Amino acid sequence: MKPTAQPLLSVKDLSRTFRTGGALRLPGRPSRGGEVRAVRDVSFELGRGETLALVGESGCGKSTTARMIARLTPPTSGSIALSGRADVPDREYRSRVQMVFQDPFGSLNPAHTVRHHLARPLLLHKRATRADLADRTAELMDLVGLEQRLAERHPHELSGGQRQRIAIARAFAVDPEVVVADEPVSMLDVSLRLGVLGLMERLRDERGTAFLYITHDIASARHLGARILVMYAGQVVESGPAGELVDRPAHPYTSLLVGSVPDPRRPAKAGPGAGRSRAGNPLTGCPFAARCPLAVDRCTVDTPPAVEVAGGRWSRCHRAHDQFSASAQKEGAAT
Repeated sequence: MKPTAQPLLSVKDLSRTFRTGGALRLPGRPSRGGEVRAVRDVSFELGRGETLALVGESGCGKSTTARMIARLTPPTSGSIALSGRADVPDREYRSRVQMVFQDPFGSLNPAHTVRHHLARPLLLHKRATRADLADRTAELMDLVGLEQRLAERHPHELSGGQRQRIAIARAFAVDPEVVVADEPVSMLDVSLRLGVLGLMERLRDERGTAFLYITHDIASARHLGARILVMYAGQVVESGPAGELVDRPAHPYTSLLVGSVPDPRRPAKAGPGAGRSRAGNPLTGCPFAARCPLAVDRCTVDTPPAVEVAGGRWSRCHRAHDQFSASAQKEGAAT
């Protein structure tokens, strides 16, 4: 599902700079005089009932972006509009935009029962009265596929998958229009991940809820997302429809992510830039240049703009358009 003319969520040039006590140096991040630009000029739109996946390795700025959208971290610059409005009051915004965190144990208070965690948002946002509170919490337990007997347990008495389902139920207690899911399955056993992803798919389809799915796993991003944004060093370096982007990456970093997915049909080989160190702290040029097999002198000097390489496909690479066009011509000749 593509965003409508009036997107549910519109993010424009979102940036976040953190000040530090000294000249903090992070790999691949522009920094000067005790400042680190964690997120740089991120823009996207999210339609109702759509899942947009934001993909990248640890430290690329995904979680900072998620926290800004959830209004947990204020942006340094840029704007976030909900249904065309950038001035939505906090209480209304937090009832319409909810977040599911990476660590289900850390996001639940160990001193309280499951029932308390579900009852609190229902009462706070006036989605239930004391009289119907028990029925509403039971409905939320059913929504995420958990037995009612678990309502009196504490988080440490649940499995990781059960805890994350409770976190999702808590988010849906206020009937959100957007759920920001920050690495929601990365801390779960492999056997539990598909169940939680399937739950998110079902809730999206049944309720028309939009998801911003944050992950380092491009395979699950393709499974769950209609579109993918690839982030590196605080920037979105490629975007496009999920299947097309994964099948034919336009940016060398995306190729690296796709190549890192285990595939028994593909012989093992090093991805682009494997074994190389990242750029120190480039204030100019492409932050991926030190790892990129396509890099030329220009890449270390000029910051690449976002270029449309095909319909709905964008890449931030000086050589992406030429490489993508050559690949398309070669495939056309082969057929």
